[in-house]
Amino acid sequence: MLEKKHVTVFVTGGIAVYKAADLVRKFIKAGAEVRVAMTESATQFVQPLTFQILSRNEVYTNTFDEKEPENVSHIHLADWTELAVIVPATANIIGKMANGIADDMVSTTLMATTAPRLIVPAMNQNMLENPATQANLVKLEGYGYTIMEPDTGFLAEGYEGKGRMPEPEKIVEAAHQLVLSRAVDLPLENKNIIISAGGTIERIDPVRYITNDSSGKMGHRLAEAARDLGANVTLVTASKLEHPFGMNVVPVQSAREMQSAIMDKFETADIVIMAAAVSDYRPKTQADKKMKKAHQDIQILLEENPDILATMGQQKTHQFLIGFAAETNDVEMYAKDKLKRKNADMVVANDVSKEHAGFNKDTNEVIIYQPDQEPIHINTNTKAEIAKEILYTAMNSIKL
Repeated sequence: MLEKKHVTVFVTGGIAVYKAADLVRKFIKAGAEVRVAMTESATQFVQPLTFQILSRNEVYTNTFDEKEPENVSHIHLADWTELAVIVPATANIIGKMANGIADDMVSTTLMATTAPRLIVPAMNQNMLENPATQANLVKLEGYGYTIMEPDTGFLAEGYEGKGRMPEPEKIVEAAHQLVLSRAVDLPLENKNIIISAGGTIERIDPVRYITNDSSGKMGHRLAEAARDLGANVTLVTASKLEHPFGMNVVPVQSAREMQSAIMDKFETADIVIMAAAVSDYRPKTQADKKMKKAHQDIQILLEENPDILATMGQQKTHQFLIGFAAETNDVEMYAKDKLKRKNADMVVANDVSKEHAGFNKDTNEVIIYQPDQEPIHINTNTKAEIAKEILYTAMNSIKL
């Protein structure tokens, strides 16, 4: 949702300014076009040149520094801005915004912009809890601005308290959610999508288990893409990856736990994507204590796990069912067999023996199979882009 979005970071004079430099980098990494405006106080902590190099754009510091005669700089920047992020938002700038004071480049631009505003307060706890600051924050919320909750932790003054600036990753997530909440006419709006991810694990004893090499990256990228297209996403994941924001995440371990979590929401689902690498077998018995070395060969008897995809294929009524086939040979044969045998509507197949398309990679290359249709080849790309192509193909099939 931040790709090509015009983001202006308004930097004000607090010690947390040093974190704002990393924030600019992370917005750019997320695909945004970033410009920076700084108060005079902010320039005492970090030089504008730092932000100029990071953003590759001129940094705005002086209301009267009009380099382009055809534009009034603060109005031009205000009109360009599609998302305003005020960080670190000091008590001073919060007071100005709440009470209509515009006396420098930052405050005049914020007064003029109509873009959504994300305010990230960061200051000493006593300043944050001052009744005037609290009243100003309430007033800004009443104006429709979004206020991030400050973190609690070690403050610059040398003691623990509330008022720390959240980490840049959290701010980017909050910005993403703000943009998503304002989006209209998203193609998957009000659609319920279940996505499974990761390699399930089956316990042998408390410290050992059977699993596979799946990282869960493809499933997580699918969940993020579906979220950004407006869907209500439930991600059932056995992956150790960080949980994506803006969705219902259900952590699981075993195949049976995954099946239970999916079937619990299956009836109300519109689309189900089984991107997880589910263990086909589990130990018939699980030791409740660590198995000690017996200095002899042992045998572990395995029993078959439930086939989640086949079960859904038998029970589906209106759900569009997408399976994955991770193969090392005869990819087309196995994918077509899975499509038919499991009564799926689509199977996404890939050759995991390929260097750029296997487990734990950030890239993939897939072929999409559907009944009575020609296969669709999606060439090597990031898993994020592959996820979008899979969802667009599904939407075309169900005429969304």
